[in-house]
Amino acid sequence: MDTFPLPAGDLASSGLRTDRLERLAGFIDSQIAEGRYPGAQIAIARHGRLLLERTVGDARLLPERVPARPDTLWLLYSNTKVLMATALWRLAEDGLFSFDDRVSDHVPDFAKHGKRDITILQVITHQGGFPNAQISREGWLDREARLRSVCEFTLEWTPGTRIEYHALSAHWVLAALIERLTGRDFREQVRASVIEPLGLGRDLYMGLPPSEDARVSDMHEPGADGGQSLRADSNNETWRRACAPGGGAYGTARGMAALYQMMLAGGTLGGVRLLSPRTLAFAIRNHTGDRLDHYMGMPMHRGLGPHLRGTTTTIRGLGSHASPGTFGHGGVGSSYCWADPESGVSFAYLTNSRVPDPWHSVRLDRVSNLVHAAIV
Repeated sequence: MDTFPLPAGDLASSGLRTDRLERLAGFIDSQIAEGRYPGAQIAIARHGRLLLERTVGDARLLPERVPARPDTLWLLYSNTKVLMATALWRLAEDGLFSFDDRVSDHVPDFAKHGKRDITILQVITHQGGFPNAQISREGWLDREARLRSVCEFTLEWTPGTRIEYHALSAHWVLAALIERLTGRDFREQVRASVIEPLGLGRDLYMGLPPSEDARVSDMHEPGADGGQSLRADSNNETWRRACAPGGGAYGTARGMAALYQMMLAGGTLGGVRLLSPRTLAFAIRNHTGDRLDHYMGMPMHRGLGPHLRGTTTTIRGLGSHASPGTFGHGGVGSSYCWADPESGVSFAYLTNSRVPDPWHSVRLDRVSNLVHAAIV
């Protein structure tokens, strides 16, 4: 039985322009027809109601084509960071830590190699100083190996002096922190404290069980022949089961749209209060100002998980026409999900090909702007 927490709403009376959304659908269809990516799924919600779900194209191409379906699961890549952040917000609200604490206050061996004074806030806002650190192979699946590995990370620059996107490394540290605070595997903690309470147990997965493999959309990348090739590093057993905490979750577009509706509603979804409004206000605010993210090449206005549009010239993924308070996150070369507090709209756009920039960022801006243009 489907117990999805967002009831269906009437798009025609929602205050969204259907002609703009038809243009969005046509734009996505044209990209699939061009072979830019095999399939896509979008979802739009507003004021606690799911207004639009749309799934197009193929989930898999080999050994045979498998059409994408409404219940297809898509690799979220770094959208995973928002799931991790939400679990951390809950633990902070429960009084288990403060974001101003040093990581080493809770994970003493993390102090090795000059890391003693790195705060949790610095880690989650990509100021930790170890953007390219790699976890050991054993650490993907073994908790103790994971802890040992992150404690051996070494610094590339002085923490707090620079913002540079930590694609995976920061969230392995945050996973070890969650495990030390709770005594529970980080995947189990996210599922038990965020996913299940919100009624999203069939829509979001931190660590994919084998029983759900048939629902998964393979991740591709542009091939040398102009077609789509499988990405070997994103379709293997270890990747699916281990769930890199900075980029390995799976989900549906409606699941991500619902997660952001919880944030827009001040911490509630489907009658369940997950967080307090003040916790969310602290977490979803600009903690890094207009400082440059040296990886992204632009200010990213980092919150404690999502980032915000702000008022700088451009921002990746959220749309150049977004209101300043719009917040969200993306997945490398494939996806973006966001929420707009001014309108109450949340939007999720998921695809199954990791396409490089500059094309990726250009299409994200156009996709998001078509949604912004529909909001009246």
